[in-house]
Amino acid sequence: MNYPIIDLKATGERIKKLRVENKLSVEEVMEFMGFEAPQAVYKWQRGESLPSVDNLYALSRLFGTGIDDILVSEDRDMSDR
Repeated sequence: MNYPIIDLKATGERIKKLRVENKLSVEEVMEFMGFEAPQAVYKWQRGESLPSVDNLYALSRLFGTGIDDILVSEDRDMSDR
């Protein structure tokens, strides 16, 4: 049985790709999210952290896509644990 986990690096790359495809700067995403500094957006893009569920929902609305289209999963075999 495979246990799905989120691939942080691939998800970060996906967030950056969606941002660029939507012709948005990091600063524009930061302002939309109501952040005072862009560090969170950069951390997401580098795969150092994931957006919270609320922030994922906001990003999905901003990018015009579903949350499932933002997150990238990596299946791991349960026997590896």
